[in-house]
Amino acid sequence: MKKKIFHNWGLKLISLMLAFVLWFLVVQIDDPQESRSFPNIPVKLINTELLDVEGKVYEVLGNTDTVRVTIRAPRSITKDLQASDIIAEADMSKLTDINTIAISYTVAGVDSDYIRGDHDVVRLSVEEKVTRWISVKTQVGGEPADDYIVSNVSSDQNRIEVTGPKSAVEKISYAQLEVDVTDATASMSLNVEPQLYDAEDKLLELPSVRKNVNYVHMDIEVLATKEVPIEINSMGIPAEGYLATGVVECSPATVRIAGTVPVLAGVTKISIPEEEMNITGESSDMVNIINIREYLPENVKLADSGFNGRVTATVYIEPEAEKTFTLGTENFTIINVPEGYQAEIAEPEETYTLRITGLNAAVSAVQRESVQGIADVAAWLAEEELEEPEAKNYYIPVKVSLPDDVMTEDEILLKVSFIKSEE
Repeated sequence: MKKKIFHNWGLKLISLMLAFVLWFLVVQIDDPQESRSFPNIPVKLINTELLDVEGKVYEVLGNTDTVRVTIRAPRSITKDLQASDIIAEADMSKLTDINTIAISYTVAGVDSDYIRGDHDVVRLSVEEKVTRWISVKTQVGGEPADDYIVSNVSSDQNRIEVTGPKSAVEKISYAQLEVDVTDATASMSLNVEPQLYDAEDKLLELPSVRKNVNYVHMDIEVLATKEVPIEINSMGIPAEGYLATGVVECSPATVRIAGTVPVLAGVTKISIPEEEMNITGESSDMVNIINIREYLPENVKLADSGFNGRVTATVYIEPEAEKTFTLGTENFTIINVPEGYQAEIAEPEETYTLRITGLNAAVSAVQRESVQGIADVAAWLAEEELEEPEAKNYYIPVKVSLPDDVMTEDEILLKVSFIKSEE
């Protein structure tokens, strides 16, 4: 059997080749028909301006403007066909009452009777065309970097125009510009595509609606922040019989400000001028509401949008307190006695009255034992323009040592007896 198969194998191979050549020649001479399919062929709509004239717009339904085309033609034609050779058109002038348009096909060298699509018509939704102006809102998403805030958001348009089918346009409530500022440390300037929303804040996908602008320019100001104290001073003198305690409070005591990093570096506090707190003639605590916006440095603003900039400043005022002491000679000391003299208090049993005034806390802290009076003989001689005292009695003023915030109007004259020492 094996010998029969391989017997004259060369002759058999030649016969096979001759058969193939013969088949090829027959095919070329007969040029048989064959079918080819081309998917996703777009249907071109023509004369669409006819609807514009009528004030109407259309929307293609069910992707019927894309068709799968099958062509049956001689193989000599189909073998070289490309999808771009197929022209599918739907003429808007032939729109039916049920809003359909028949699709026509053209392929060079092919009879239209041999061209078929997987569907024959383009189905449309045709409506009245309307135009509206809608407001533009801005929306910032995310949070900037720590110690930074979004200080201001602005856009170059607050309204845009939308045009489309009435049913679609009526769904639109507003347009929104959305920008993400997550971890931002610098201001931003960019073009943003407006998105359409309904009255329930739901995003709308309306391909049939056209906007008069595709992008709107936005500026987002991002500033650094810093917490600084508020410094308040006062001026003037309260009414007679009253004193300022020296305590000035501010609520809140600090404020968070915003600005560029170089600007904030030079700001350590917000100072309120003393003219804002003039206590002249006041007999009770002075309270004033101050708008610190007026005293912010240039290019600095408040960082907290919920803070109106008003602070409450209070200067505390209280009635003048007084206290009277009866002092004895043990409260006095004589100093700087000229050489060659002795000095002593001439009336050691005498008592002296000292009335002190000041703030209650300061006056209450002064005790009789702590009151010390100094009779400075050298200073008294200089004031009296004397070289030295005579051996007799003199009345020398006493300087009483009191705390700085305690005062007295009483003058104590100490009777001092001078005795010249014997050599």
